[in-house]
Amino acid sequence: MPRITNGETEAEQREVEAFLADPSANPQVKHSWRPYLEAKLGFRNHWYPAVFSHELNGDEPKPVKLLGERILLRRVEGQVCAVEDRCAHRRVSFSAKIECYTKDTITCWYHGFTYSLRDGTLVQVITEPGCALVGKMRIKTYPVQEAQGMVLLYLGDGEPPALADDIPPGFLDTDVAVRGIHREVNSNWRLGAENGFDTTHIYIHRNSKFMQTTDALLPLGLVPTSKHSMDIVEGPGPKGVIDKLADNYTPVFASTLDTVTISARMRPQGQAVAYRVSMWLPCVLRVEEFPSPGITQFEWYVPVDEKTHRYWQVLGKKVGTTEEAAAFRAEVDSYWEDVALRGFNDDDIWAREALEDAYTEGAGWTKERLFKPDMCIVEWRKLASKYNRGIQRETR
Repeated sequence: MPRITNGETEAEQREVEAFLADPSANPQVKHSWRPYLEAKLGFRNHWYPAVFSHELNGDEPKPVKLLGERILLRRVEGQVCAVEDRCAHRRVSFSAKIECYTKDTITCWYHGFTYSLRDGTLVQVITEPGCALVGKMRIKTYPVQEAQGMVLLYLGDGEPPALADDIPPGFLDTDVAVRGIHREVNSNWRLGAENGFDTTHIYIHRNSKFMQTTDALLPLGLVPTSKHSMDIVEGPGPKGVIDKLADNYTPVFASTLDTVTISARMRPQGQAVAYRVSMWLPCVLRVEEFPSPGITQFEWYVPVDEKTHRYWQVLGKKVGTTEEAAAFRAEVDSYWEDVALRGFNDDDIWAREALEDAYTEGAGWTKERLFKPDMCIVEWRKLASKYNRGIQRETR
């Protein structure tokens, strides 16, 4: 299939392919996707979910890894504190053997260096009381916010932006109840994001448990009618690409191959789902009216390392009372987690992991050949490259 060029000349395409083959040898190549292609570990200076709030019940420390950085979380008098999960002395990980002698400190199991969880300051060295380094050495701390039952961390430098700048519209609304899961996927975060935003990947879901047990109506694919099928949201506030599926796409319900017809699963009373799909910086998908009318699915693809991402699947619904909120969460636990978050999205996990070696280990970024429905992926790459606040680099 022909590659979408977005106005690039053949010479510019060759430059891009040379850059992809060896970025260090081609530092002057300019391309609208270049920052995205460099962001193997994600974008710096953004907010990312780390754990659900209920995963930090009590004061048990919990290690996490985001964007290649090892981080240790612990509640201190109800407030979540986040510090680098490495001792400044010899750089070992605290979480290899947790030692907490007081509620607001972490002690390194190797030599007894003890740090405040509130500000990272070295407050004692157990093996050398009165050490001259006390008060002069510190470990990195991370800004933390809790919202909608999630603990989010700012990975970056300087004063963090407002949390709402990195969250899709609607998620933080006070009348929205949410419930979800998260799990680790063996693929780069960008493959997760592009799989979720890809309008035609719905082909892989045609035989899923979700399609067999619900009245959802999904075609084999969706073809954009024009370049105006998408809205580019450039802020202020969150920045993203909105794919207007219901308004500007032609659904494909059947295709033929010689005498064989491949058809989408059809039901006389089927309900159309996924009214609009949008992708937002730094790595968040929003699917409206899915998995059922009145529900919105939010997905984060948080980089863990270059070949792994943490897949967050959170359903949200507007409610009027605390009883309605509780009923919705119970519905997610008893039905939607099995039928949609696993019965539908397990296909996505399989697809991303199958795609991994073609991109991270292979030459997919160079050799891919996109077709018309990939316009949304192209626009996402361009927006992410233009408006990200920095590229995360490897840390040790």
